[in-house]
Amino acid sequence: MLISWLSAEQPADSYNGCSRVSPVLDSVMQAQAENTAGKRLWIKVAGAAAVVALALAGYLSMSNTHAAPDVSFTNIKGEQVSLKSLRGKVVMVNFWATSCTTCVAEMPQMVQTYNMYKDKGLDYVAVAMSYDPPNYVMNFVQTRSLPFQVALDTQSKLADSFGDVKLTPTTFVIDKQGNIIKRYVGAPKFDELHALLDKALAAA
Repeated sequence: MLISWLSAEQPADSYNGCSRVSPVLDSVMQAQAENTAGKRLWIKVAGAAAVVALALAGYLSMSNTHAAPDVSFTNIKGEQVSLKSLRGKVVMVNFWATSCTTCVAEMPQMVQTYNMYKDKGLDYVAVAMSYDPPNYVMNFVQTRSLPFQVALDTQSKLADSFGDVKLTPTTFVIDKQGNIIKRYVGAPKFDELHALLDKALAAA
């Protein structure tokens, strides 16, 4: 308020004998204006950088292939399986939770997809998140008669290995050479997924 009053168009004597303050005031106001302009510029630059970073991250995660982590998991039968041992197959790794409504909703189509492609060389691992109680997972597997492998990730090691997975469902499609060729966050469009599987399974 003081700066607003002092900056108003008033005669010098209205400052009650303080007209000498004017040069100092001008300097203060100029510095304030420069500081405000600098902040605005920084916000614009930071915003643009954030947009570019998000776009680049999306492009890399959805378009570029990269090697899947060399991990092993223990399924609910107590069997230990490594991703490396599944080379030569197309593999889907689905991170899910019984408390995730989208995961539960997509599961029948995931089962259907697995049944469609298992004889063509598809393997599937459903990885329950660390916060999912094992007894909930076991009950879900039994009541839904899930036909594929289900693993418990009690210490989040698998989620961390796949890029610190937090959101569910998150599904990775891995080709015969062990490269991640697609990542889905949320339920996939199954027509697109099936087209991708057809292509990956047909590849040498």
